[in-house]
Amino acid sequence: MFFYGTLCHAPLRAAILGRDLPVRPAALADHAVRVAKGEEFPMLVAAPGGSAQGVLAEGLTESDRARLAFYEGGFAFVTREVVVEAGGPVPAAVFWPEEGLWRDGGPWDFAAWLHRWGDTVTEAAGDFMALYGHADPAAVLARYPQMLVRGGARVRARQAKPTLQRRTAMPGDVQVAAFRQPYAHFFSVEEHDISWRRFNGEMTEPVTRATFISADAVVVLPYDPIRDRVLVVEQFRMGPFARGDAQPWLLEPVAGRIDGGETPESCALRETEEEAGLTLRGLVAGPSCYASPGAKTEYLYTFVGLADLPDGTGGIGGLAIETEDIRGHVMPFEQLIALIDSGEVDLAPLIVLAYWLDRQRPRLRAEAAAEALRAAE
Repeated sequence: MFFYGTLCHAPLRAAILGRDLPVRPAALADHAVRVAKGEEFPMLVAAPGGSAQGVLAEGLTESDRARLAFYEGGFAFVTREVVVEAGGPVPAAVFWPEEGLWRDGGPWDFAAWLHRWGDTVTEAAGDFMALYGHADPAAVLARYPQMLVRGGARVRARQAKPTLQRRTAMPGDVQVAAFRQPYAHFFSVEEHDISWRRFNGEMTEPVTRATFISADAVVVLPYDPIRDRVLVVEQFRMGPFARGDAQPWLLEPVAGRIDGGETPESCALRETEEEAGLTLRGLVAGPSCYASPGAKTEYLYTFVGLADLPDGTGGIGGLAIETEDIRGHVMPFEQLIALIDSGEVDLAPLIVLAYWLDRQRPRLRAEAAAEALRAAE
């Protein structure tokens, strides 16, 4: 088979096939590799005089071909027979987009894709292939955006964290005997039959634990250090409603999930623009944390967003296509603290970020005042 795009990435091939697969350089004459318009994956197009660069994989088994067909079939790609140049003409199969489905979106840049998407797509491929033999590829593709979100979360979760006080996890400390996914849609639920190492060195008996899979998210509290004001947003929330809360409209920071291929910082800027109509001057990273680790995967990246909040800032925002109806409130910082004290603000991320900002205010206000003085000179 001739691979010309994402399958040139060896770790992705291994995630799909479950094994390493030797390849060698190859090219397909009179063709070009282009990105599918509005997507992040490539496709082949006819290009007289051009040359599509890629790799040739030989010695594939029937199982290999079936696994590749499942993965590529999810993106509506079918196989065609071609002849590639690999030290001589070699007949090969190639994945080709179904006619009329994807449009040419411009040149494909493998290096740029690898930098932004390589690790995330490789992680998502594991979730995709976990459904091999259990689901139709087209149905799996419908969940692919959520798989990319989770793939990005896994990549970030691998980053090293301090273990000065707590146990340093070692290979074999957690063992999974069985895995099930009884529900998968925008969110998903997973069940593990799992055991882990006790503090006395022994392993626990296998137990069944369910986990609610949600995205990593950002939390942003816009703050004007000159005026000492913050902006919080108000919106209807299903969690309080389903709990039976008499007041399901909450005061919150700006927040949103981190999409696949997106950094927490770029997500913070995007969400602030969408929910509050604000273009931030900068971000100050606050504490990152799990929201409810006993049952949820959600991990929060918190930021104070430096902004100008003059009178009249706020109003109605949100994306109509996501049925968002969001009202912004600008207030003095001390009013936010008073709302926390009264219980009207009862959202943990906003409370944590407000108290963290309280510690940073003297520094941020001094820096803003010095910057304003320099600008006036």
